[in-house]
Amino acid sequence: MAQLVSTEWLAGRLGLAGGGGDPGLVVLDASYHLADTGRDAAAEYSAGHIPGARFVDFATIAAASSGLDNTVPTAAQFGARMGELGVGDESTVVLYDDSALHSAARLWFLFRLFGKDVAVLDGGLAKWKAEGRPEQHEAPAWQPATFTPREDKGLLRDKADMLANVASRAEQVVDARGAARFTGEGEEIRPGQPAGHIPGARNLPIGMLYEADGTMKDAGGIEAEFVGAGLDLSRPVVTSCGSGVTAAVLSLALARIGKDSALYDGSWSEWAADPSTPKVTGPA
Repeated sequence: MAQLVSTEWLAGRLGLAGGGGDPGLVVLDASYHLADTGRDAAAEYSAGHIPGARFVDFATIAAASSGLDNTVPTAAQFGARMGELGVGDESTVVLYDDSALHSAARLWFLFRLFGKDVAVLDGGLAKWKAEGRPEQHEAPAWQPATFTPREDKGLLRDKADMLANVASRAEQVVDARGAARFTGEGEEIRPGQPAGHIPGARNLPIGMLYEADGTMKDAGGIEAEFVGAGLDLSRPVVTSCGSGVTAAVLSLALARIGKDSALYDGSWSEWAADPSTPKVTGPA
């Protein structure tokens, strides 16, 4: 399945343009916001969402015991949660969000990690609304399904991997946070954590990957941004960010140009919290 689908494609598959819809289609609202925005993703879903969409609370797709935000759940946890949402092994799944974090990419990454190809709605809910397409206020009804996860652990990196990589530089690290947080000129959003970045990392804020209307740049534009950030796309890449959410945007963009990558799930929230990890400030 393509990584991105258009609003026109989705409207057609939902049967909103005439004709029957696709009974095997599952649409998931994967909106997630940082606490300091004051936004409530669940309340916004209730106020209006794409017809038939089911809301995914990020707290239900994370390992709560880790002590970090948005840690990858176990395969069993993810499989059970998707089954509760009616996602089956044969379902066609489309994800969207209405978030500055482009948070649907995080759920896209989790599906990829656990063995299922799914798509993200290009432009998200904002584009859907801008085109005057219908919205729904009530939550739809659905039946539970069976989702069988098949985990690919090669898509993840942990702190030990990243420490080893500081010495070897075998994999390039690209950080999705804003430039001020990356260089250390701005404050970290988690109180008490130092600013800066992993030694050797490059910086590519996710906004650089999108057009003004919120759609992702084409393959040429994506490649230009990564190359411009100092990445050699012939070499291995690991994505990182604050807590693993926007790193997934980089992973999605790389997949769009046919480039495999791994994701450092703990990201800066884990790295910065450990006094023993090396940290640098300034530009890459």
